[in-house]
Amino acid sequence: MTTAQALPRGRTAVALVRALIYAVLIVVVFYVVPLRMAVDVGTLVRLVVGLAVLGALIGWQVRGIARSPYPSLRALETLAVALPLFLMLFAGTYTVLSQVDPASFSEPMARTDAVYFTVTVFATVGFGDISPVSTAARVVVTVQMLANLLLLGYVVRAILSAVDRGRGRLSSATD
Repeated sequence: MTTAQALPRGRTAVALVRALIYAVLIVVVFYVVPLRMAVDVGTLVRLVVGLAVLGALIGWQVRGIARSPYPSLRALETLAVALPLFLMLFAGTYTVLSQVDPASFSEPMARTDAVYFTVTVFATVGFGDISPVSTAARVVVTVQMLANLLLLGYVVRAILSAVDRGRGRLSSATD
């Protein structure tokens, strides 16, 4: 690693703390903000709009990562926002589904149960203790599984590629 690419300890510590703060704030907002308790086409539209906004945010951040003097730290901060936001979007949707129709899942879910279920689906663990029962719940879980693949495949690859471009830009600038 060249001098231009070295990560100063202070900057690294600040980036790690900032990433932790972002992640914690997103989770706190999930628990504090009231959720609209209605399941209709609007519920799916809100989820899709939330995912589109997340996609736009990630796209904007990927450009910033490539231009950053510390692309790895910027990538860390991007993931610290994107991953919890992605998970909380689905957890919120599952919470609403379960509150409106407790038979949507094999057991009723509060917010923490929905976070647990969302992370279980994301991690592809599938313990089987909570499962979607209604068609609406199965559709949303299917959307999450497909979005998981996109996030893990395309988004992580785009972020890593941006880090490489940023490092290449920095090394060519110091040559």
